[in-house]
Amino acid sequence: MRDDLDRYRFAERLLAQRDALGALRILEPLLEEYGDHYGVRMLTARAYYHSAQLGRAREALSALIETDPADHYARFLLGRTLERSGRPGEARTHLRMAAAMSPEPDYVDSVARVERKLGLINR
Repeated sequence: MRDDLDRYRFAERLLAQRDALGALRILEPLLEEYGDHYGVRMLTARAYYHSAQLGRAREALSALIETDPADHYARFLLGRTLERSGRPGEARTHLRMAAAMSPEPDYVDSVARVERKLGLINR
């Protein structure tokens, strides 16, 4: 167990250093062993997002939201994933929910950006 915790923390560090693919290599065996652990699943979803594996990120984040609909960060990241995938209408829904749950500046700015893309607000 201690080795697994060390691996998890190493994957976190790799992601912080912008090595999402390296983090995913570390996370793959952890995901097999601890696939029901929310933290492992979230870190994997983040690594998918940062490595531009947007389909996998969307699937992972959607599953996380099913588990915890009140996770504002998962909703924000799903919204950003959808936005990067060229789906601003779907992104807006999740970004607005994230901003309503926790009015973080990044969340609010993302809502405004997507709404500008959709022509809902003026630049």
